[in-house]
This record gives sequence, C-alpha cells and structure tokens, in this order.
Amino acid sequence: MKPAMTAAQRLGTAMSHQEPDRVPFLLPLVPQGARELGLDLREYFSRAEYVAEGQWLLAAKYQHDGLVGFFYGGQEVEAFGAHIHFGPDGPPNVIEPPLRPQDLDDLQPPRIQDCPSLLRVLRVIELLKARAADTAPVMGAIISPFSLPVMQLGFDVYLDLMLEDPQRLEKLYRVNEEFSVAWGNAQLAAGAGALTYADPVSSPTIVPRDLYQRSGLPLAQRTIARLNGPCACSFASGRMLPVLDLVLQTGAIGVCPSAQDDLAAVKAACAGKVTVMGNLNAMDMVDWTEAQAEAKVKQAIAAAGAGGGFVLTDNHGEIPWQVPDSVLLAISKAVRQWGRYPLDWINS
Repeated sequence: MKPAMTAAQRLGTAMSHQEPDRVPFLLPLVPQGARELGLDLREYFSRAEYVAEGQWLLAAKYQHDGLVGFFYGGQEVEAFGAHIHFGPDGPPNVIEPPLRPQDLDDLQPPRIQDCPSLLRVLRVIELLKARAADTAPVMGAIISPFSLPVMQLGFDVYLDLMLEDPQRLEKLYRVNEEFSVAWGNAQLAAGAGALTYADPVSSPTIVPRDLYQRSGLPLAQRTIARLNGPCACSFASGRMLPVLDLVLQTGAIGVCPSAQDDLAAVKAACAGKVTVMGNLNAMDMVDWTEAQAEAKVKQAIAAAGAGGGFVLTDNHGEIPWQVPDSVLLAISKAVRQWGRYPLDWINS
C-alpha cells in the first residue's frame, strides 16, 4: 500500500499518468451545502461565506478530492441580464432568455465586476483557496462560447440562427469568447486550480460532428489557449466518444465522457495524453441503492483506473439535490475500498 497523499498530490499524480495512493474522486456537490447549513437556496447563494462553508463541510463529509467554486449554470447568463429562479430542491435556473436576435448586433461582453453573483463566486474561490492552501484544489467552471447561447437566446432561437443567420451568430460567439476568457481567468486568479469547460452543445448527442468541427472546436481551441490555467472538457451528459479525436485537439488536459460512452474505450484513446474524468450517471444516482453505488464505482475503476490518468466523478458536472446521502457515502466508501493502488483485484 502506498503512503497516503493529500488530495492535491493525489490528483497531480493521477493527472501525470501515474498511480497515486488511490483513485482520486470528485463529487460536484453544489446546492447540497445549503442543506448542511440549514438554509434555503436563495439565502445560501446570497453570501460567499455560506457557500464556502458549505463546500468545506461537504468535502469533510464525503472525503472527496476537490472543492467546487461554482454556484449554478445560470450565473454566467446573469451577467447578460438574466433573472434567476430559486426553487426549493434544485439548482437555480434562468427564468427566460435575456437576449433576442436583434440584440446581438451591438452586444458587448459584460464586465465581471458589474455582476454581483460572479463576484460572490470569486470570493468563494478566494475563501476556499485560503483555507485549503495547497492540500486540495478548488475547481472553477465556464460555459463554452458555443453552448452559452442556449441560455442567452433559448434553444429554438439558437438553432434557428445556426441555420438562418450564421453571421449574426458569429458576433455572439466572439462576445462570448471574450466573456468566457475573462471569466475563466478571473477564477484562476482568485485561486482556482483548474476549470471545467462545459460544452454540451458540442456533443454529437445534440449537433453533428461536422458542425462541431466547424464551430465548437475552433471556439474551444481559441478560448482554452487564452486561459491562464488548465481545464477539462465536459459535454455535461452528452456523448463524447464519437468526437473524442477532435476533443483531444482542444488543448484541454482532461475529458469528461458521458455515462453512455464506453469508459474503457475513452481511457484507451486518452492514455498518456489527457486525464479521463467520469463517468458515474448523476441522474441514475437518485434511484441507486448502496450496493449499486459500490458496483458502479468498481465498474468505473476497473475500466479506467489502471496506470493513473483517471479521476472518478459523475458524468454531468453537478449531482442532483435528490441523490440520497447514503448513496454519496457509499460512493466515497467504495472508492476508498476498491480504488487503492495497485488495483490487484481487477485481474484476480
């Protein structure tokens, strides 16, 4: 058995394509911190101190290897004028798209310092970084310039523009690129160790390969090249394997395959190149038993754990509020039981 490592050492070793003491794992738990503090979600997200304390409590409870400096998907669209609805039992959502096609002609990238919710995120990252020091990384996130229009315009309007007005849409991509770069670099400057580049629209679940190759891929390459730190590409539950060869050209240091992707095939394609992060089904977790959670952890480790280069996490980037504590604790226990290197049990 290898000597115990800190979370940062464990992740760093795995991402260097070596075997650490055990398989690192991340549970992207965000609103669950409100439950730990006994707060409703609106109050919880109103103060950076609440969210930072919630993240700290969640990390201690589940013993996973990172801290999440992320609030909710709609936070970036708030900067473009969106209003957020806070429900009782799930992530806050955009009430309605803030932009219309005619707004794109004169649209400028919003300034981070003008959006209070984004400033709270940066404060959370600062607080977590100060408390964790170098023992555990703080993970940030940006929505790709190619996927952000879904919330800015609505899916139907976005698809119509793809077909009918690509020149106008290109203006939005450029604005989004500037915003995403600024937002990602602000998180890195605040203390985030890495970012998730969330790009669900690029998945072949949503758009054909040739469209991703023409639009989503060049945007990803440009954006990621301008970030001042590492990032991992996620399609947020969308399939990745059919375009994985293209994703490997983005400059990302990690990929997050879907639960529908063959994890062993993804690992084989990525071995020695980028880290594989995944791919427990976050939605199915709601109905898992503890035994099923253990079995899913073992299955993922057997498929991708050997040789390092693997981080166990979910396939979406955010675990639903409704997933029971018992399942999350079972995942944690199973990783610590079955994820210790060397993984001799796999072949035996």
